[in-house]
Amino acid sequence: MTIRVLLADDQTLVRAAFAMLVESARDMEVVGQAATGREAVELARSARADLVVMDIRMPDLDGIEATRLIAADENLAGVRVLVLTTYDTDEYIAEALRAGASGFLVKDTRPAELLDAIRTVAGGEALLSPGPTARLIARFLRSPSAPAPAAGGPGGLSEREREVLTLVARGLNNTEIAGALGLSPLTAKTHVSRIMGKLGARDRAQLVIVAYESGLVTPGAA
Repeated sequence: MTIRVLLADDQTLVRAAFAMLVESARDMEVVGQAATGREAVELARSARADLVVMDIRMPDLDGIEATRLIAADENLAGVRVLVLTTYDTDEYIAEALRAGASGFLVKDTRPAELLDAIRTVAGGEALLSPGPTARLIARFLRSPSAPAPAAGGPGGLSEREREVLTLVARGLNNTEIAGALGLSPLTAKTHVSRIMGKLGARDRAQLVIVAYESGLVTPGAA
């Protein structure tokens, strides 16, 4: 399955470099390039992208607002946004999460790590640059403008599902969750999918938000 990638960055040379990198991967293709946030939103609709690699600082419409518009569009429900920026600050990370981004990386990430990040986010998992911490997530969720949690809370989950949700919030992928709980990777994936369905979560990033907001996971325990 080929991942259809849209690149949004106002610097032509940066877009060209990212395009060469993405096209070098056999499981990816670049379906569009945008120089502004508004172009990114329009191309996400017309190019049928699976994932948008989104810069934050762009003219006309910045990457945060473009991410918010993509996340709010029901016709783009399957489109994920991976924010890639030179500005690794709490404020930008919180804004990206608040807007609906599923991943956040800084531009000095190694090429192989960027390709892995695209695969991770396109596969429905959340991904954050190593800099963000549980402290940041807790601070973000205490903010008055933090997003509403997913439709349901963890109270309706089984004990096993609560264990899985806790590990998701701690940043483990399906294979790592399987190893920690003595499950097969497929069973772990099934649990995660079922939890997302019960909580009405769009992706794993929203699962993390629910876990922290409900108190299932607390800063320092993750």
